[in-house]
Amino acid sequence: MTAKKALITGIAGFVGSHLAELLLAEGYEVYGLCRPRSKTDHIESIKFKLHLEDADLLDSHSLYTTISRIKPDYIFHLAAQSFVPTSWVSPSVTLEVNIVGSANLFEAVRQAHIDSTIQIACSSEEYGLVYKDELPIKETNPLRPQSPYAVSKVAMDYLGYQYYCSYGMKIVRTRGFNHTGPRRGETFATSNFAKQIASIEKGKQEPVIRVGNLDAARDWTDVRDMVRAYLLAVEKCDAGEVYNICIGKSVRVGDMLDLLLSFSKAKITVVQDPSRMRPSDVPVLTGDNSKFLAKTGWKPEIPFKKTMEDLLNYWRELM
Repeated sequence: MTAKKALITGIAGFVGSHLAELLLAEGYEVYGLCRPRSKTDHIESIKFKLHLEDADLLDSHSLYTTISRIKPDYIFHLAAQSFVPTSWVSPSVTLEVNIVGSANLFEAVRQAHIDSTIQIACSSEEYGLVYKDELPIKETNPLRPQSPYAVSKVAMDYLGYQYYCSYGMKIVRTRGFNHTGPRRGETFATSNFAKQIASIEKGKQEPVIRVGNLDAARDWTDVRDMVRAYLLAVEKCDAGEVYNICIGKSVRVGDMLDLLLSFSKAKITVVQDPSRMRPSDVPVLTGDNSKFLAKTGWKPEIPFKKTMEDLLNYWRELM
């Protein structure tokens, strides 16, 4: 039996590398879009098992050529400008990569006349301003985006729906809530805190951790559970539908930091840094995952404590 082909946009990234490992373990033939300037540290150990393709989401010709040649059964669209604070600094770049890049991908699949199932990694940030009586957040909740990144994800989300309605394309929209774990980029709070602790332990940084808003609460999923969910999404979910992927409970950022600090014997002072505060921040994001669980049977397996411990150990090994 011929192995199914899976194509990952953003394969060299945090989530893409974990998804590539999972798909290889499940027997898929794995392709990935990877520009020459992309860092490939996360996939270095598995590169020989992958088919890496030089194509850019903003180059519609290279996308069409690549997709029409591969003819993937599944496409996981993970590539994006995904750091919320960067979207405040470079809103136009964020909008171009996340919206135009997605449109180019959908057009390439449509024009290649292939019947791929496409999972698009939307975001809980789309919900934005959520009122207390709206928690936990269902897929039907109003979208009130609070950042250029969130706006770009709303547009990508609805583009996916439009291509399903207009052309019958098999696009599954997943609104992933916060996810973290080993390899998480250091610009994200969980990983930034873990890196600072590891750096302090090695004597490379003064025993002070600089933080932003500690009162925000987020629904964190381990990245290894998240990529299992993405695979189930293309295997079991309905095209045109949108699904929340989350744990269903939130953890305050300050409590997450306290958990990380509990793994270290170093005496560390926490200092708030005004430069780390966002122009506007979403106070609480707690999701309702019942729709996705009912459709797929997915259950998160990795406790938050284990996720944080693995993340800290990841940074310790890099120091």
